[in-house]
Amino acid sequence: MSRPVIRCAIYTRKSTDEGLDQDFNSLDAQHEACAAYIASQRHEGWKMLPARYDDGGISGGTLERPGLRRLMADIDAGRIDMVVVYKIDRLTRSLADFAKLVERLEAASCSFVSVTQAFNTSSSMGRLTLNVLLSFAQFEREVTAERIRDKIAASKKKGLWMGGLPPLGYDPHPDPMRRELVVNAAGADVVRQIFALYETHGCLNATARAAADLGLQSKRHVFSSGRGQGGTPFSRGQIYKLLTNPIYRGLIRHKEKTWPGLHDAIVDEDQWDRVQARLQQASARRRGQSASGQIASANAAPLLGKVRDETGDLLTPSHTKRHGRRLRYYISNRLISGGPDPEAWRLPAPAFERAIAQVIADHLRDHAARHAALQHVDAAMSTAISDRTRSLADGIETGGIGAAVLLVDSIAIAQSRLAIRLDSAALGSALMIPGQDLAPSMHILEAPFTLRRRGVEIRIVTGDRTPQPDPTLLRALRNAHHWAAALRRGTPLNVIAAEAGSTERYVARIIALAGLSPRLQTAIAEGTQPVTLTLAALIRSKLPLDWAAQERMITIDG
Repeated sequence: MSRPVIRCAIYTRKSTDEGLDQDFNSLDAQHEACAAYIASQRHEGWKMLPARYDDGGISGGTLERPGLRRLMADIDAGRIDMVVVYKIDRLTRSLADFAKLVERLEAASCSFVSVTQAFNTSSSMGRLTLNVLLSFAQFEREVTAERIRDKIAASKKKGLWMGGLPPLGYDPHPDPMRRELVVNAAGADVVRQIFALYETHGCLNATARAAADLGLQSKRHVFSSGRGQGGTPFSRGQIYKLLTNPIYRGLIRHKEKTWPGLHDAIVDEDQWDRVQARLQQASARRRGQSASGQIASANAAPLLGKVRDETGDLLTPSHTKRHGRRLRYYISNRLISGGPDPEAWRLPAPAFERAIAQVIADHLRDHAARHAALQHVDAAMSTAISDRTRSLADGIETGGIGAAVLLVDSIAIAQSRLAIRLDSAALGSALMIPGQDLAPSMHILEAPFTLRRRGVEIRIVTGDRTPQPDPTLLRALRNAHHWAAALRRGTPLNVIAAEAGSTERYVARIIALAGLSPRLQTAIAEGTQPVTLTLAALIRSKLPLDWAAQERMITIDG
């Protein structure tokens, strides 16, 4: 009896791209060794598949690899019975990631074998051995990351520049063996002008406007891929980052500490101290207070100039007084300049600002939980950046819009969606890394956006909605069943109304709710009804008697 054919796929990976341009590289060597091993198992029915699954220059600390994605897709499709690798750390160095991969392999009845480590996952002993070896692989990865962090810290204490994009005003030393920065005269002149402008205006926004009027622009970088970045007018966040960067004082920063650098300073000590003192004074002012002590309208409406509706119209701060209270709003500008418009927006400012801050906090916390804040996975930085992102999210959740507004570049609202674009430079500054190192998904976020009116109150609902029963609807539904039962027992409507302390007309309208379909009643009880479904809207609706027609009229989650 012939043995069944075992379809084998070879997976190869190399962490760096060094040497990959050679005719015979590390990936080819791994593939050749795996192919020889499969050939030696031909008597067991093993057959090598022609497709190659290679990942060159990608770390094993992430599962986001093109070759691995294609491999897993073919496994899920049932095209592969055995995955063959040179060593287990070629597949992954993370025990947690490996658990996810094994779960998918087992679900597809696919096994895994390492050529140089003489075991496979088709046996329980092989799986035990694999977990032990993988634990050591993860330990080695973590120790390596710690060693790299310690090396960076020790190097920065000596004043060395440890790589990355050099800031405006500096270039890397022409000798690649010297980890130093050298002053770029043209860029240094721009830096000195920015410092002088801030000393003149004492305001970041005014400094940004003055810099734009002078034609000053951020540093232009062209990456090896040909992608360009920078060369644009300075934003408020970029101005702040430049003014607080100790590298211009001749220092190298590592976390919260600074050390004397080997490079020349661009800003002298006296000017640096004056600017830092003025920035601290500005941050210590009472929120909403300008340098002259007056309340600034921009701070009274922190989202001023940042919010547009679906027509592109800016939302303008407005207010009214009711019962001696000052109520703030953001309204579409056309309501001021063009009169009434039923499609225009009128949002209660405190609720809208709270919603924006919460959406941003949730967005950052999600990226922190998934270790997805960085554009390129870096084992040495991933955990630290995720911790900083989580702390920033906590700070925004606690501090509200005041803690989030510097990060907001623009907000677009529509009838059902909310889109927020974050300022990459400001976000990078808050996380103490260059903005271009952040993942693109960090800068742009979308969330559901719904207005729910209850009487004169407008409630804003954003983000993924959790079930939340409406107490008013629940009370009305209970009363409907109670009064309907009394009516069936023969109690007159006027007696029911008198006992309830209400009018006969109101009681009759509430009793009609007892005829709602079971699915609608369950949705109300569980809180999964549409956010726009209020008691007022429900009793105003002319609901049909047919339950299916009711459910079509009032969409509920299935």
